[in-house]
Amino acid sequence: MPSYEDSINSRIFAIPQVVTVGSGDPVAKRQCNTGAMAGLAVVSLKGGVGKTTVVLGLAGAARARGLRVLVVDLDPQANATAGLNPGKVKFTSGDVLADGREGVAADAVIPSGWGGVDLIASEPALEHRNSSQTAGSALRLRRALRPVAQEYDVVLMDCPPSLGEVTRNGLAAAMQALVVTEPSFFALLGAEQALEAVGVVRDSANLRLRVAGIIVNRMRRTLAEHTYRWNEVAQAYPQLLLTPAVPERAVIQRAQGAGVAVQDLDHRGGGEVTGVFESLLGQTLDRTGSRRPQGV
Repeated sequence: MPSYEDSINSRIFAIPQVVTVGSGDPVAKRQCNTGAMAGLAVVSLKGGVGKTTVVLGLAGAARARGLRVLVVDLDPQANATAGLNPGKVKFTSGDVLADGREGVAADAVIPSGWGGVDLIASEPALEHRNSSQTAGSALRLRRALRPVAQEYDVVLMDCPPSLGEVTRNGLAAAMQALVVTEPSFFALLGAEQALEAVGVVRDSANLRLRVAGIIVNRMRRTLAEHTYRWNEVAQAYPQLLLTPAVPERAVIQRAQGAGVAVQDLDHRGGGEVTGVFESLLGQTLDRTGSRRPQGV
């Protein structure tokens, strides 16, 4: 009988094949060369693991590469929105989900305070949508983002820590899911639950959805417990675990509090955190495969 790990991996872990893009399309060639993806949903069904830290770190790493980045904040806590320090917000991801028309997300896109990263902001009222399960509701974000995603090399969706309608929308709109956990007693269980959620949405609403990997956040190598939990996840999901783990560093909190990319503050420490997120972004893009975004 196949193990639980084998069942998960065979059902939702697959690295997409590279799609050959026609040479006559200059935009397609640029996006093929950068390993562009239509959408990456960052998920965890347990709150407080630093999911938004990973979203912002990857956004900063993509910006440093010169890629066009869009962050879609779907978490009612709106931490990614605060961290990106935008100006005036007119429409939010809640408005986008309420409308759901094709392309309507373009009206909600605003520049962040970082420069080089655009944002669809969140709001606390978004929490109310998690109780709605109307027919076809999981496809609203996909329709709304379909033409918008083609303007970006990287689209990062910060999903709330629950499998309600909002998270389902994020996963239904994504090509890849990135699971975030932390090196605690619940690390393996949290990863398992998130992977199961990805499988549920893949089977019901998005057959192309794949897992890009698992990232362990807030790692302290000097703590035996953290090392033990890291090894536990590595043994359970050797194909999925991305390395290195994101270390617990004060510079990350300082950057978020200042509303700037951690890459802009990390120079004093020799660029440790910057190097980690650059490596994780590179692995994610490699697993995504070089492809032209085909809408979301």
